[in-house]
Amino acid sequence: MKVPKGLQPLIDDGVIDEVVRSLKSGKEATVYVVRSGPHLRCAKVYRDMAQRSFQRRAQYQEGRKVRGSRETRAMSRSTRFGRREQEHEWKNAEVHALYRLAAADVRVPRPFGYFNDVLIMELVRDAAGDPAPRLGEAELTPEVAREYHGFLMQQIVRMLSLGLIHGDLSEFNILLAAEGPVIIDLPQVVNASGNNAAYAMLERDVNNIRASLGRFAPELLETDFAREMWALYEQGELHSGSRLTGAAARDEGPVDPGSVMQVIDDAREEALRRRLGREEQIG
Repeated sequence: MKVPKGLQPLIDDGVIDEVVRSLKSGKEATVYVVRSGPHLRCAKVYRDMAQRSFQRRAQYQEGRKVRGSRETRAMSRSTRFGRREQEHEWKNAEVHALYRLAAADVRVPRPFGYFNDVLIMELVRDAAGDPAPRLGEAELTPEVAREYHGFLMQQIVRMLSLGLIHGDLSEFNILLAAEGPVIIDLPQVVNASGNNAAYAMLERDVNNIRASLGRFAPELLETDFAREMWALYEQGELHSGSRLTGAAARDEGPVDPGSVMQVIDDAREEALRRRLGREEQIG
């Protein structure tokens, strides 16, 4: 095939030898199958994102460390330099996460390097040696669904024990390799200790997997692993080998209507302040 513009420098520098074919194209990147010596690998070519995407990303980037105070100020003010820094930080987040997770035996594609907005990584294959399908494309027996669910809960625990949450985990970014599920697509990875929405994102990740695999093993729909994981994490007791039951106790005590209304009123007041602030800026 014709060599994409983003991959030509890697061929010129001998990082890869050939672009075999396009594998997947999305809003944020295009993934190609490439050959490097005798090995077939993936090349993920990141796109430059439009300014409108930064607001959506902000919830994920909260709590991430950036290079310095100048960069932090520029990103908060959304200057041109700040937007470039946000773009740089977003792309590098996946690279850094993959290296950390692979070192901790989380099943993610093994990274082989990052060159000019291109991530070279393992090509995840199925038992036949072809590119692995997504979890959402598979029909599973109840036994296999339970096995996959247990394995994925273990992977999420290992991530959280490192202080990381995928943030967008679903049947669409889990591949079924010959050895079992592989978690992919991590540019939105969340800092568990520094992000106010961390628990909500963890719960969404866990419940997405529960819903997908619960179609084949309905008893999984009764589990509540997210609450249990988070409780252990907050207590400083979560580690990569933590054994979970999926039956965390819920607080069944009476709800205080006054407290609920206070939360609602606070949220309304904050929304009003933000709206007035925007109107003052426009004026």
